[in-house]
Amino acid sequence: QVQLVESGGGLVQAGGSLRLSCAASGRMFSINAMGWYRQAPGKQRELVAGIIGGGITNYADSVKGRFTLSVDNVKKMVYLQMNTLKPEDTAVYYCNIVYLGHVYWGQGTQVTVSS
Repeated sequence: QVQLVESGGGLVQAGGSLRLSCAASGRMFSINAMGWYRQAPGKQRELVAGIIGGGITNYADSVKGRFTLSVDNVKKMVYLQMNTLKPEDTAVYYCNIVYLGHVYWGQGTQVTVSS
């Protein structure tokens, strides 16, 4: 049994910062991959930041230099630090984990950036 719960979303002005958290529950060993996706109204869900293998990270071009993904293996937490937020970052953000060939998703947390 694996469950993911996101938190940390909210309303912030352009240029501000937010840190999203994803709490993973359940016994897991050697997670294959984890990351953050987002989906804005009328658009498809897209990868924002991901980490695989021995800590190899990948970021969408639109967030490089502004967002940072980090993992706390002891607490089973995945974080997304978002700096210099732009109105274009407004979306529902989802935590994702791939484990033993199965894909798990959180319920999402809303991030709204005002201009």
